[in-house]
Amino acid sequence: MAMAAGYRAVPTGEEAVRGLAFVGLGYMVISAADAAVKWVMPEIGPAAALVWRGAIGALLVFLFARGRGLIPVNRRLLAWRSLLHCTISVTWYYAWSSGVSLADSYAVASASPLLMTMLAIPLLGEKVGWRRWTSTAVGFCGVLFMLQPGGELWRWESAMLLVATAAMALTRIWTRVLTRTDHPNTIAFWLLLTHVPVGLALLPLPFLWPASGPPPLLPSLFGMLALVAFGIANGAAQMLFARGFALAPISAIAPFEYTPLLWGIGLGYLIWGEVPAWTTLGGAAVVVAAGLYNVHRERVRRAAERAAKDAGKDAGTGAIGDAGGAAG
Repeated sequence: MAMAAGYRAVPTGEEAVRGLAFVGLGYMVISAADAAVKWVMPEIGPAAALVWRGAIGALLVFLFARGRGLIPVNRRLLAWRSLLHCTISVTWYYAWSSGVSLADSYAVASASPLLMTMLAIPLLGEKVGWRRWTSTAVGFCGVLFMLQPGGELWRWESAMLLVATAAMALTRIWTRVLTRTDHPNTIAFWLLLTHVPVGLALLPLPFLWPASGPPPLLPSLFGMLALVAFGIANGAAQMLFARGFALAPISAIAPFEYTPLLWGIGLGYLIWGEVPAWTTLGGAAVVVAAGLYNVHRERVRRAAERAAKDAGKDAGTGAIGDAGGAAG
């Protein structure tokens, strides 16, 4: 399959920096979008939120792309990623509607980079040494500390979010794979558009309704404004993520997976007065530290590989020069 136009398999340093800027901005925007949908969730419920997210977000991407270049190449993987992402989204919305705070849900999601480290082995062919395996194990101990019996996150919704986090790590890897064949706008458009039929299919399920009953056809004025902001922010964030993952390596992007936790703590406190328990913050700190160490080890490994490759090139150049001198 042909490489998507404008994207290299091995990005340059300048492209990687630009990609990280896209990803960092994307996480800020998506955190604001999550706060907006959590605020309106009691009025519309998770299934309707899925429909609104997809409809407004896909329209934004369509307008941004001016309707061009949206035909997918790797259709099968794009379809699987989009459907899996819908499942992840509705899981998060249901958790928020059940009372899980923004910061607590992000604390569970902080395990995503550790899972990405493991999934990159079979899916991207990356190698992981004993140090990173050890730090990954320590990170998962941090997850268990957050989910300990009697803690704030000792609830069945946390287990549901942990499974969704594993699925989210897989979609991150698939995003990287898709950028080799498809344009970022294509990836974002079809992901968001898939939310519409999936959300409509889930609307008849009563457990995905708000507590007041079936979701209204049109929410209140403030609810509508929140949903419009939510949809626009999601469309913008998905385009930023797709562009960022096309330009920057997974190992460099991984630390940005932790920034929503900071945004979630701040937004949760400002809007709802939510303060995470010390067990949540302590476990999240261990997970973040383990993930950052994994990033450090990945950079050390890549630097060693580049040095070995450069040394091999120098040795080859020297041998050619000696052979030329002997021939002369």
